[in-house]
Amino acid sequence: MPDSSGHSYQSRIAVHPRSIKGRFRNLKWGVLALAYGVYFLLPWLRWTRDHGPSQALLFDIPGRKFYIFDLVVFPQDIFWLAGFLFIAAMLLFFVTGIAGRVFCGYFCFQTLWTDAFMLIERLVQGERPARMRLAKQSWNGEKLLKLGGTHALWLAFAFWSGLSFTLYWGDAPTLTWAVLTGNAPAPAYITTFLLTATTYVMAGLAREQVCIYMCPYARFQSVMFDKDTLIVSYDRNRGEGSAGRAKPVRDLKTREQRQAAGVGDCVDCGLCVQVCPVGIDIRNGLQYQCIHCALCIDACDQIMDAQGWPRGLVRYTSEHALEGAKTRVFKLKTLGYGLAVLVASVLLVVSVIDREPLEISLAQVRQPLYVVLSDGAIQNSYEIKVSNKSQRPLTLDVRLHGLEGAELDLGRIEHIELGPEGSTRIMARVRYHEADVSHGIKQHDLSIDLLPVGRDDVEAVSLPTHFFTP
Repeated sequence: MPDSSGHSYQSRIAVHPRSIKGRFRNLKWGVLALAYGVYFLLPWLRWTRDHGPSQALLFDIPGRKFYIFDLVVFPQDIFWLAGFLFIAAMLLFFVTGIAGRVFCGYFCFQTLWTDAFMLIERLVQGERPARMRLAKQSWNGEKLLKLGGTHALWLAFAFWSGLSFTLYWGDAPTLTWAVLTGNAPAPAYITTFLLTATTYVMAGLAREQVCIYMCPYARFQSVMFDKDTLIVSYDRNRGEGSAGRAKPVRDLKTREQRQAAGVGDCVDCGLCVQVCPVGIDIRNGLQYQCIHCALCIDACDQIMDAQGWPRGLVRYTSEHALEGAKTRVFKLKTLGYGLAVLVASVLLVVSVIDREPLEISLAQVRQPLYVVLSDGAIQNSYEIKVSNKSQRPLTLDVRLHGLEGAELDLGRIEHIELGPEGSTRIMARVRYHEADVSHGIKQHDLSIDLLPVGRDDVEAVSLPTHFFTP
C-alpha cells in the first residue's frame, strides 16, 4: 500500500555507522587483513612444479586443470568440488547453530568489502557527524571534492578487486600487463568490469540493503536457531529494571541510585545503534537484519567501562541464559552437523591423498559388436582413455590376457606415450580365430593390461572386458 507520500516503497534511510574500538572490532580487522592478504596476494605467489605454471593457485580453463599448490585437479575430480561444497554447507549450519550469524559478521564477502569501503569513506569524509553534515549540506566545492574522491577511491578499489579475481585464471604478471596495455582477451575485461561494477554497487551504494533484502541467509537463518544458540543480545532485565532505562542525570548517576529508583543499567546513549552497520537497535530484541558483528557489544562495553559498571549488558548469549537456564552448546543437532563435517572432511582428504597417478577407462565399441574379417577372424574393437595425472612422463605397454591365441592391434602405436598431465585415447582391436562357430553370440572373458615402463610409483592396471564371437 502507498504511504502518506504516495510512494509504494519507503526510500532508503542512509546508515552512517560510527567507528568504534574494542575486542570484536579488532577481531574483524584481523579477519579482514587475513582475508585480503589471501585474496589479493595469492595470485602473485610463485610455485615450483616439475611441469605446469609457476603460479601457486591457477584455474586453467583452456587446459582444463586447476593448480592448487602441489595438487592438480582434473575434470574427472569434479566430485571433490561437490564434497567441498557439502563441507562448507554443513560447517555453516554447525557454526550457525552454535553462534548464530558469525559468518555474516566476520567472513562474508559483503561484510569484508563493505568494511573496506566504509574505511575509505571515513578517511575521506570524516567521522559519523561529519558525514551526516556533508550529506545534508548543499552542493559546493567541499562536497564535490569529498564525495568525488570517495567514489573515485571506491572504483579504484573495486577495479583492483575485480582484476585480482581475474588473475586467478591466468598468469598474474602477464595477464595484469595485458589488461593494462589493452592486449588481454575479451573475457578478462568482461570479468573485471562486471566484478568492478558489482563490488562498487554492493559495497559502496547498497551496503546493508544487500544483507536485509537480497541475501537469502537472513530469511532462513531462524530455522537453525534455538534457545541455546549464542546470539548478540541485550540483557533487558539488567538494562531496563522495573522503571525502564534512563540517562545518567542527577540522582541517577551511580548504579546504587539507579537500582533504588528501579532504573536499569542502560543509559540510553544510543551508541549501540550508531555503530550498527545495518542501522538496527539491538535493544529491540533478535532481528533478522542483525549480522552478529558484535560492534554493539564493543560500544556498550565502552560505556560500561566509562561508568565503572560490569560489562555484558550487550553480549553473546542465549535465550536460555537470559532466562537463567543453562546453555547447551552441544546437542544432537550440532553434534550431527559436526559429525557430518568431520566425516566428509576425512573422506575428501583421503580421496585426495590416495588418488592414483594413472586413470584409465575402457569402453567396448558396440556398433558393430563384432566384425568377421576376410580371413575368418573375429574382430572386436575397444576405446581406451588414459590420463597421466603425475608431473612426469609415462610410458605404458599394452598386453592381452585371458584369451589364448588372440592378437592385439594398436595400429602404428607400439607403446602409449604420455607427457606430464597428458591424456590420450587409442583404438585397440582384438582379433581371434574361433574354431567352434555356432548359432547366437558367445562371450569370452579377457583383460587388457597396461604396464608402466620404468616407473615404480605407478601400478599396472588390468581392465577386464569381454570378447564376442558368433
